[in-house]
Amino acid sequence: MRLRNKPWAKDKIEQYPQYVVADPEAVKGNWGNAFAENQPLHIEIGTGKGRFITEMARVNPDINYVGIEFQQSVIVSALDRLIEAELPNVKLLNVNAADLKSFFANGEVERIYLNFSDPWPKIRHHKRRLTYKTFLSLYEGIMPKNGEIHLKTDNQGLFEYSLTSFSEYGMLLKFVSLDLHNSDFEGNIMTEYEEKFSKKGNRIYRCEVQYRKK
Repeated sequence: MRLRNKPWAKDKIEQYPQYVVADPEAVKGNWGNAFAENQPLHIEIGTGKGRFITEMARVNPDINYVGIEFQQSVIVSALDRLIEAELPNVKLLNVNAADLKSFFANGEVERIYLNFSDPWPKIRHHKRRLTYKTFLSLYEGIMPKNGEIHLKTDNQGLFEYSLTSFSEYGMLLKFVSLDLHNSDFEGNIMTEYEEKFSKKGNRIYRCEVQYRKK
């Protein structure tokens, strides 16, 4: 899907440094001080328009959240949500997630959410998938020994690939649902894509995996 260019997005982002952290490298290792309260830190990679991260922050005030989105024309929608919600426990980063180690210290992030990530369906693009082993190593470098990844997608191919990738990396599969919306799972917060795809009748897949202590 082609994104509509918003030439004003950069200026708006710069007007709200209290919500979009301008220099995350300067905060590395001290994210607890970036929020009103020093609490456990969870991040979402590919936060999109911010529905998920904002609602998670609303229902879990004892957790701090950071939503990461590379596209300026998309993150401004998340910024609008955050301005309206006025939540003290969520921040946004307009950065490339490939540089996570520049923004977070070892053990600083307890949980990572991967919601409806690009499936990169062509075999030659498999290294770009956010559950490829190099990304799993990247995440491990900013998480404690028992850090968790929570994944949701409507793409069966990506889900199956991810389960295999997690297993081959030696991670513990704590929860797997092959049809989330027809399961007994409680407390699910939908993303914009999740609502769109589920209305089309697409099955939603979800899993929770944990790094093993070494």
